[in-house]
Amino acid sequence: LIELSSLKKFDEIKKANQAAAKKLVEEQLSSSSEDDDEDAEVKQGKILDKTFTIYTSQTDGDASELERTRQYMNEAFQSGAMTCLICIASVKRNQAVWSCCGCFCIFHLVCIQKWAKDSLFLVSSPLTDDDFGKKDYPWPCPKCRFEYKRSETPSKYYCYCGKVENPTVDPWLVPHSCGQICEREFKPSCGHKCLLLCHPGPCPPCPKMVTITCHCKKAKPVPRRCSAKEWSCRLPCGRTLLCGQHACENSCHAGDCQPCPRVSKQRCICGRQTAERLCASPQWQCDQVCGKCLPCGNHTCEQVCHAGPCGDCPRSGKRSCPCGKTKFTLPCTEDVPTCGDSCDKVLECGIHKCSQRCHRGPCEICRQEVEKQCRCGKHTKRMPCHKPYLCETKCTKIRDCQKHQCRRKCCSGNCPPCDQVCGRTLGCRNHKCPSGCHRGSCNPCPETVDVKCSCGKTVIKVPCGRERTIKPPKCKQLCSRPPTCHHSTQEKHYCHFGRCPPCRQPCQKILTCGHLCPVSCHDEALVKQTGLHQSAGPWEQPSEPAFIQTALPCPPCQVPIPVECLGQHEVSPLPCHAANPYSCKRFCGRLLDCQNHTCMKECHHVTKLNSSADGKKAGPECSQCEEECTKPRPAGCPHRCVLPCHPGDCPSCLQMLKIKCHCKLSVLYIECLKLTCADLKEKELLISCRNQCPKELPCGHRCKEICHSGSCPLNCSQKVKLRCLCKRLKKEVQCSKIQEGQVSLECDALCKEMKQKAYEIKEAEAKAALEEEKRRQQAELEAFENRLKGRRKNKRRKDEVEVEQSSWQKYKNLIMLPVLGVAVVMVAWLMVYNE
Repeated sequence: LIELSSLKKFDEIKKANQAAAKKLVEEQLSSSSEDDDEDAEVKQGKILDKTFTIYTSQTDGDASELERTRQYMNEAFQSGAMTCLICIASVKRNQAVWSCCGCFCIFHLVCIQKWAKDSLFLVSSPLTDDDFGKKDYPWPCPKCRFEYKRSETPSKYYCYCGKVENPTVDPWLVPHSCGQICEREFKPSCGHKCLLLCHPGPCPPCPKMVTITCHCKKAKPVPRRCSAKEWSCRLPCGRTLLCGQHACENSCHAGDCQPCPRVSKQRCICGRQTAERLCASPQWQCDQVCGKCLPCGNHTCEQVCHAGPCGDCPRSGKRSCPCGKTKFTLPCTEDVPTCGDSCDKVLECGIHKCSQRCHRGPCEICRQEVEKQCRCGKHTKRMPCHKPYLCETKCTKIRDCQKHQCRRKCCSGNCPPCDQVCGRTLGCRNHKCPSGCHRGSCNPCPETVDVKCSCGKTVIKVPCGRERTIKPPKCKQLCSRPPTCHHSTQEKHYCHFGRCPPCRQPCQKILTCGHLCPVSCHDEALVKQTGLHQSAGPWEQPSEPAFIQTALPCPPCQVPIPVECLGQHEVSPLPCHAANPYSCKRFCGRLLDCQNHTCMKECHHVTKLNSSADGKKAGPECSQCEEECTKPRPAGCPHRCVLPCHPGDCPSCLQMLKIKCHCKLSVLYIECLKLTCADLKEKELLISCRNQCPKELPCGHRCKEICHSGSCPLNCSQKVKLRCLCKRLKKEVQCSKIQEGQVSLECDALCKEMKQKAYEIKEAEAKAALEEEKRRQQAELEAFENRLKGRRKNKRRKDEVEVEQSSWQKYKNLIMLPVLGVAVVMVAWLMVYNE
């Protein structure tokens, strides 16, 4: 049984996996992303060429008019390009779709059906007309808002041209296409049909060739494309205008000619009056009554200005009585009498007839009593037919504003829109909403406010409430304020608010040195005031710094004047106000008597002893050389020359060097001359102490090499013991191999067995210890309880006094319990019996 159930579960899981794999393959084949392989572009190009073949054969291969259609077809092939704007999901090949005839946007069929249903509900829900549900309200396209009737709501999935229902998925056709010739009529209609295969998007212009003349029919017919068959010869039109007197002077054009622009004197229809009017409208009526005598000779024509004969007298011939049942032949001077029969005309109620005798004038209102139901349907009452019956019951439904109740007496259920004024303050904070009570936010304030520039010559109108945040308009008028500085005119600048910008013209005041002040005008500089307010304590907040406008003095003259330094090193341009001999702060640099150093004093004045003295030699004001010899020593020699600063070469160094060996343990004494003259190998031998290197290798062993320079070699040859993880196995190997990770020692099966046994022994010991602890605790508990019982017995023996009990006290519990039980049963039985 277990094997059968497991096999059954395996078969079920296998079938479910196969179904999931099949569904995944279908989705991959149906999605537009299947064209992402290497041959997608070639395949797409072949499908497009096949779709456009019939059209391009008519245009000699010209496909310039197909760019818009090609764009829609490329979107149909590209992965993710076709997106339903309702659900924002990609449109796949195997999904039912619908295409708008206005913008040619593609939607899922289910989505557009739900959109149409919701749109119709939203449009018709607030209506309160008596014919609710009878009118065919339209629904719009989600993208272009093109309106469709309720009857045009799509219910089935068709191809683009509408010929095939539920077109099959073909990888060699445009998605959602039937592969047949489109044959939809071109827009505007020209009598021809589209030659492309079933395709998305608009049909291209008609490619047929037709022979057609120009608009005015004067030029010879020429062959042209049907889509561009209308053409003009540019000659004067010459067609007679509607006035019948003048000809059209415009160039050859399409459609009707424009009305005649000339003015002429024209008579009215009856010919009594004449007036100057546009030649395009010659027919006009005056306001006089005709007044001609009719053929009867008793009455006159009462028509206003008309053409042709007046006609017969309207009172001649057979005339009917007021109710229309009897006809009389009487002269036009006599009125038709009443026939005396009942009127029988249907009254305004549309149910009953007039019961009066034949009479002139309108019938009376219907006064017949009927059983009437009120408009809300809650009450009935007998009353005259002509009176409407409205009960006093007030409707409690909430109106479409979702705020107020209907409160209309005898409401039929279709509550009218709320008639109260909204009255909420608009976003401008100046006006209140004048619209009727409504849901949602109010419309923006319809009022406008003028925002002016500073001079008031430039004005813009902005919505009310925006005048606080909108920037004033930029005025192109120049500022006309007078200058406030010492200049006669100010710089030209446009109209502005606030103070004029600071004057940037050169100051040009004459300084004490005779130069003109070149800086910008400083008559109105803002200076920060300090120390005006003394704070009362640390709790007082510091106030904003105050600025005052004041005139600043002209700055020192900055005109450059060339001045030579004291030591005659350079000539620098100095500002006019500081043009005095100066020190350039360099060293003097004159050669001292030792011929090795120069004067290190700061640039100073030097007195020339005679006129022929060199300008680079030191003078009496320069310093004297007191330094040691600083000539360079041989490489490696740390000693100085024993002689003071002197000219010529220094003597050889004969001192001994105290130096540590490579290992830094021994101190060696070597002649400086030998060390400086030795090469690298000789220096290596001279500095070595000839002992073993004391440094430790990274592995922890001592280096085996003789005292040397640089780092120790890493190839340690020391033998070490290598153990496994359980420390049972061991092996001697070279230390360098362990550091390089070339050798490792793993535990064998015996190690693992011993480890397992040790673990089991440890667990057994822990378990035995736990059991022993439990037994010890139990023994302690029992001993404690025994001691406690002994104490209680002793205490009771001391406190109790033996009292002999009677027989009733001994056996009263055994007697009273049965008696009480029987009594309770009898009471319960009596209560049930009485009920």
